[in-house]
Amino acid sequence: MKRKTKVKKKIKMTPFEKVLYFVAAVALVLSPVSLVFSKATLSQINFEVEKQKKAIAEQKKTNESLNMAINELASLSKIQEVAQEQGLSYNNSNIKTITEDEIVEDNTDN
Repeated sequence: MKRKTKVKKKIKMTPFEKVLYFVAAVALVLSPVSLVFSKATLSQINFEVEKQKKAIAEQKKTNESLNMAINELASLSKIQEVAQEQGLSYNNSNIKTITEDEIVEDNTDN
């Protein structure tokens, strides 16, 4: 009986092929890593956006509250109350009403 021996042929690769295979291997390793990194970054950015949205909503509530306080303090009844506390009185004869017609006439006098 004769034994068959297998002869292994060595495949010779050119330097260009070696570089090409190396780059392909690196790309295969780095692509999942970059995918995970980009997803993590996106998640962090979304978290920051939600945090800013919450801060904006809180600031809007504060602004509405302050606007209501301004309107309350600027009401005629509050102004009259403060005026009476300061010793001022309401005199209807001292009130002058200005209309747009009078403003236009005043501007033409110049």
